[in-house]
Amino acid sequence: MEKTDITIIGAGIIGLAISYELSLRSKYKNILVIEQHPSFGQETSSRNSEVIHAGLYYPKDSLKTNLCLRGNRLLYALCEQHQIPYKKLGKLVIAPTPNDTKKIEDIYHNVLHCGVTHLQLLDKNQIRTLEPRISCVMGFLSPETGIIDSHALMKFFYEASKSKQVEFAFGVKAIGIEKKSSGYTLTVQEPNGDHFCFETTTVINAAGLHADKIAEFAGINIDTYHYRLHFNKGQYFRLAHPQKFNITSLIYPPPSATSLGIHITPDLAGGLRLGPDDQWVDTINYTINEKDKKKFFNDVRRYLPELTPNDLISDTSGIRPKLQKPDESFHDFVIAHEIDKGLENFINLIGIESPGLTSCLAIAEMVEEFLS
Repeated sequence: MEKTDITIIGAGIIGLAISYELSLRSKYKNILVIEQHPSFGQETSSRNSEVIHAGLYYPKDSLKTNLCLRGNRLLYALCEQHQIPYKKLGKLVIAPTPNDTKKIEDIYHNVLHCGVTHLQLLDKNQIRTLEPRISCVMGFLSPETGIIDSHALMKFFYEASKSKQVEFAFGVKAIGIEKKSSGYTLTVQEPNGDHFCFETTTVINAAGLHADKIAEFAGINIDTYHYRLHFNKGQYFRLAHPQKFNITSLIYPPPSATSLGIHITPDLAGGLRLGPDDQWVDTINYTINEKDKKKFFNDVRRYLPELTPNDLISDTSGIRPKLQKPDESFHDFVIAHEIDKGLENFINLIGIESPGLTSCLAIAEMVEEFLS
């Protein structure tokens, strides 16, 4: 039976960042990345806002906060070093109405409590100076927030990993995991439908939307340990004529319990996107419901009064792998070496939604520490 030292399941942004991080260290040999899709980054990693977050929304000392803060610095440095396209645009978190003021102030004070610096509390006139077409009563500026070409980032991780002899197997789906005395036997389904088994010493579960199922294959009760994922769909609409609005900052309204709200995101090509919205779904489906255009229009017009229904055209959608149920509040990332469950050298990464893209290099560091 064939054998490898480290198998990473999933070639999204997290799996790719981990393969890159491990490939930089000579002590890690025989690394294999398996991915069920024909190429890397086909799910959540390529269906998001491509924002480099600054760690604004999460509790102090949570993984989401700590990894986002470190990941922000690491990601900007990597982009500079390797010419990966990005722009540090800054983000305005705004209160469109007086009723929203307390929520924005609470976010601002939480951010300060978490150690985020360089924030600027602004009144409506100061915000109007920065973004003349935005209407609100107050807000704050996060200058460390930006946007990135996520495909270019993933391509860099992929090519850099391959240059260090990391092997990639696309179209290969993990369908079984058996614990052995010296590691694990993985059963996979190949592109032609055949099944194939191989041995690996270490398994790193970075399977994104399917990470809970991978954990279940290894014998973990995903309900007992609260690892079961719930799908939350986010749609995007694009502004047909972005030059009409000339918005250069990221514009975020107050968040909900499960999303950051329908925000305005400039992209690197000069376009403007609205979204994502927030819908609980049972299956993975990326269709856009044109009837939801009205909801987008009504939400965004609160702070962009010049918006008209004809400005919106459908764009894309993505699925968030959430650990929380619809009636639950904050759940942190699961990043765990499962040795306490009898699974030595089995590392789970489950519920890696926003700010996962920003945190990818910090998450990779954490995984490497588990293996050291």
